[in-house]
Amino acid sequence: MLGFLKFVWTIVRTILTIVLVALLAIIITQRISNNKMSVAGFRLFTVVTESMVPEYVVGDTIFTKSIELSEIKVGDDVTYLGTAESFRDKIVTHRVTSIEKAEDGQYIFQTKGIANEKEDPKINGTQIYGKVLYKIKSISYLNSIIGNLYGMYFAIFIPFGIIIFIEYIGYKKDKKEELVELEEKENKEKITENINENNDIKKINNIKEKRKERRKRRRKRRDKNKV
Repeated sequence: MLGFLKFVWTIVRTILTIVLVALLAIIITQRISNNKMSVAGFRLFTVVTESMVPEYVVGDTIFTKSIELSEIKVGDDVTYLGTAESFRDKIVTHRVTSIEKAEDGQYIFQTKGIANEKEDPKINGTQIYGKVLYKIKSISYLNSIIGNLYGMYFAIFIPFGIIIFIEYIGYKKDKKEELVELEEKENKEKITENINENNDIKKINNIKEKRKERRKRRRKRRDKNKV
């Protein structure tokens, strides 16, 4: 039972470590590159306006993935970099309401906030960061902390410190179990050696006894012959 629980804990610990490292890698890569780079096409963004209420509220963190433009459909939510009017240099997450394909093969997308009355300026595929896969409220706090330099250092070193501490505890526990197993093995070997030694002593004593018996019988025979 203990072995099974240890196995389960190892799997859970590994998964948590991978998820934490992956999320940190995504957020830090975005912060350092100003959203120009991503990790395997994945990005995290925090909702800061009410333009997509009730789908997304302020503080929600959305998880996006860059996909082929041909795979984007009407009704999908996409995150893009605005370049026109009041949207210039702003990261926007709105819903696709229509799609056009120009003669040169370029896709043109019309988007709109659910809570907005007016549609956004049309955008092209080069502006799109990715399609929204889902929202993660629990990551919002972490994402907002990394918005400043000290927060970023905090978010980097604290989680990794926790991971290292957990790994150290696990290492110490494994070492302790190994020592216990080694001591048990040595004790068993000692017991076996003692048993073997006792058996050897018994064999030697038996041999001595048998020799004594043979000597006695020989003496008796000699005494009889003399008589």
